[in-house]
Amino acid sequence: METLPGSLPEVFAIFPLAGTLLLPHGKLPLNIFEPRYLAMVEDALGEGRYLGMVQPDKRLPEGETGPGLFRIGCLGRISSFDETGDGRYLITLTGLIRFTIAEEIGMRRGYRRVQAGLAGFAADLQPLPSNLPFPREALLLALERYFAAAGVEANWETIRQMNDSALVIALCMACPFSPEEKQALLEAKDPDRRAEVLRALLEIESFHGGANDGAPPKAS
Repeated sequence: METLPGSLPEVFAIFPLAGTLLLPHGKLPLNIFEPRYLAMVEDALGEGRYLGMVQPDKRLPEGETGPGLFRIGCLGRISSFDETGDGRYLITLTGLIRFTIAEEIGMRRGYRRVQAGLAGFAADLQPLPSNLPFPREALLLALERYFAAAGVEANWETIRQMNDSALVIALCMACPFSPEEKQALLEAKDPDRRAEVLRALLEIESFHGGANDGAPPKAS
């Protein structure tokens, strides 16, 4: 069944986590162990399983509820859940749609919540095309240089079998870019633009030997 923006909540819990990126259609495994976030997951499981991922913005001052946040995050739904013997929760969050924080509302059981707007991001809910209009081989060449600079052994057979959209999402979420670079990828206006930003980041990082000391390219 197709998910419509009007069927999604605009008030939900957020998990502020620097350097962690959730994209629409991506799958993010999370290991939950802090008491406030255990409570957050428990509440989410009873309220549609929705959680928002958003990064702290180090340029902003800390407020009463914690670090200042980037305005754009990604709403996800808990698609798998497991409880460990030592009291942790292992969950997978599947990305649905990006959101803009309108305001932060009262905390509940120690975790933060927001009133968010989904307007402008309805395209995130549409099925992704297998092929994107970008130079795939140029991206793979940049990835090869990036892995070589970082000393990473890659399974190229698996990488080459992935369709364009799946490859871009997986790389954006898995590569250890800086929080600002992750945010640039999240805020890219569409999958094709995100692929372009990704390739630029891979080229920058391979030039610097994998160090996150360059400014991120501007996302639009």
